[in-house]
Amino acid sequence: MEIFFVLLGALCVEYFFVFLKGKKFSFFSFSSLSTAIGVMLMMASTHLYIYIVVIFFGLAQKHFLQYSTKHIFNPSNFALMMGLLFFYKDAHIVLGQLGDNVSLQLILFILSTMILYRVDRWMVPVSFSIFYLLFQYFFIVSYDPVMIFEDIYHRFYSVSFLVFILFMLTDPKTTPSKKSWQILFAFCLAFVSVWLDRFNGFRIQHLFMALFLLSPLVTLSIFWQELKQRKSTLMLSLMILLLVVGTIIYIEFKPPYYFEMDG
Repeated sequence: MEIFFVLLGALCVEYFFVFLKGKKFSFFSFSSLSTAIGVMLMMASTHLYIYIVVIFFGLAQKHFLQYSTKHIFNPSNFALMMGLLFFYKDAHIVLGQLGDNVSLQLILFILSTMILYRVDRWMVPVSFSIFYLLFQYFFIVSYDPVMIFEDIYHRFYSVSFLVFILFMLTDPKTTPSKKSWQILFAFCLAFVSVWLDRFNGFRIQHLFMALFLLSPLVTLSIFWQELKQRKSTLMLSLMILLLVVGTIIYIEFKPPYYFEMDG
């Protein structure tokens, strides 16, 4: 019933924003349900209202924080970061809620393969996985005598971690379309998240912070190529970058939390 309530709330919020923008209800918003599901899979909280509030933030930025009718942040990731920003003590990001069932992993892999091939984003998760493992080995494992490489690649057995890599990282709206830029995007995501791990200790939120930092830069870089809009794009990019970096620094100063999810 709580899951149904969150999904229903996401639909109500979505259509509320559609109404505010003066549009007709001529479609069923699967994207809002996708945002809600992403939040529920990645965030743990005992307060139901927090899910509704952060989903509200995620959908609000999709409708109103736009540049040339294109939203700047990944809605689910934006919602999760707002959860850490405003509800840090009561809302946490975890990647163990779906367990590590092999059958579920196989189903997820088959579905994601078909979808990512269709939208031409398969290079992002492949490149990210390679870079992430390499950077973790050279910058974390070789530095920390307690950490072993098995601890790193064991994260890929988590179904929620695979959902993050296969679906949240590959949002067509906030990822490059060219293969070379997709590889660069994946490289930067892996580097930023591992760099945060290296200097602040491993915290799962670093993956989401890296995406939160890089997603708007992808969207804004597209408009930077348009000569007439370079000045306005530069100003908007600087403002967003300052807000994003400020949010990340504020969250990083919070004390870390640890979950043990067995079984």
